[in-house]
Amino acid sequence: MNPQNGYDIEDMAVGMSAETAKTITETDIVLFSAVSTDVNAVHLDEEYAQTTQFGGRIAHGMLTASLLSAVMGNRLPGPGVIYVSQSLRFRAPVRPGDTVRAKVTVKQVIAEKCRVVLDTVCSVGGKVVIDGEATVMTTSRAKREAAARQALAAVSLAR
Repeated sequence: MNPQNGYDIEDMAVGMSAETAKTITETDIVLFSAVSTDVNAVHLDEEYAQTTQFGGRIAHGMLTASLLSAVMGNRLPGPGVIYVSQSLRFRAPVRPGDTVRAKVTVKQVIAEKCRVVLDTVCSVGGKVVIDGEATVMTTSRAKREAAARQALAAVSLAR
């Protein structure tokens, strides 16, 4: 674990997984619209949204996908992780009141580059609504220890 309680690359293994769940609320949708500036009527206007193929309002796809970022940033790999890339396939809509389960599973560990490839899935009631793959950069215990040794050597030489 790193000092922020995230997993270092040396701790990562294929098959590790973590998840979170959140019920998408009206407030979430309105706030996401404000922050993202995506004010598409399908998210905000029930009357309009009823005329669409969805038959009612839906949450922003990226609001739902952001739960994957929450899992990676808070749980696996956790604090210290940096996104490198993310692919997403939007499979089904998420509606206000739906509880989304976001799960990441380690697919590949690339130790020499401090990279981890993760399968990413969001589901509602067991139905996949988003799937994809993320590549993230993790912290490294070995690199931290090497930097500490270098700093100590530099201090010793300066004396």
